[in-house]
Amino acid sequence: MPNIVTGSIATDHLMHFPGKFTDSLLPDQLERISLSFLVDDLVVLRGGVAGNIAFGMGQLGAAPVLLDAVGADFDAYQSWLCDHGVNCDYVARHDDVQTARFVGITDDAMNQIGSFYAGAMSRARDIELRPVVDAVGGPDAIGLVMISAGDPDAMVRHAKECRERGYPFGADPSQQLARISDEQARELINGAEYLFTNDYELGLLKNKTGLSDEEILQQVRYRVTTHGAKGVEIATAQDDSQVPGGLLSVSVVPEHGKVDPTGVGDAFRSGFLSGREKGLSIERSAQLGSLLATLVLETKGTQEYQLVPATAVERLTDAYGADAAAEIAAAVGWTQAG
Repeated sequence: MPNIVTGSIATDHLMHFPGKFTDSLLPDQLERISLSFLVDDLVVLRGGVAGNIAFGMGQLGAAPVLLDAVGADFDAYQSWLCDHGVNCDYVARHDDVQTARFVGITDDAMNQIGSFYAGAMSRARDIELRPVVDAVGGPDAIGLVMISAGDPDAMVRHAKECRERGYPFGADPSQQLARISDEQARELINGAEYLFTNDYELGLLKNKTGLSDEEILQQVRYRVTTHGAKGVEIATAQDDSQVPGGLLSVSVVPEHGKVDPTGVGDAFRSGFLSGREKGLSIERSAQLGSLLATLVLETKGTQEYQLVPATAVERLTDAYGADAAAEIAAAVGWTQAG
């Protein structure tokens, strides 16, 4: 049963300036800045929260359906996603604008100047879920609608439609928490099967909505909170044998080195949702998500990691034991791993 993944689809244009921005700033003339930096490197990376999540799910054979709005420049990115198991048939194309884009310059002191162009992403608020759900077989044929960070109005619209039509959905406000209103935040999480945040975002969500931990658990079935190197915590207020006592902690897959944290949370969601789609328990799904998160942490770029079954099984075995690794491998279809 495929998951429908909504949220941002974007490209990142990352440049490096071999120096310090501060050397070019005149403190007494900050009101009339006019600067140009000669950079020595440019990397163009595929990204966006929904793009990253769908890519990871495609790698695991979960056949995700990507749904958001893109611009006239999406052809190459679409080919990449389709080649990696993502269904892009229902992505809304708008040829009068460009796909959302982040452009950033980082100096030697790790200071960054950046800009984000929303472009086609702002058109996502016009997307209705029902035609896509019907096209892929109807409500009984989908697993989950994953509402990840994108256009705020689109996120709230999707959550409302899911509640009205009875579609199970996951809510992942992430970086849009700083922008959405208190009311939008409450609307987004109400009735979600899963609420995904990191620990900082959870605190921000509680502050914005005025809801306590207990009150949030009355709104959602599972609260899935990542804690960086400390792993992930899954909580529920329901009597659930998969989450004994209402709280489950899963450790990380130890990394071989930290390269870039960008997209780590998206990768966790990819593995977790794929595990659930393939019938794995909450714990095993979190372990699979932790594996993908670590692979992204070890790689420059959010979709540049290599998922090699034999290596994946070995790392799962080292982190969680042979039984866990074998169960995950069987569900994902890594029958030839090893």
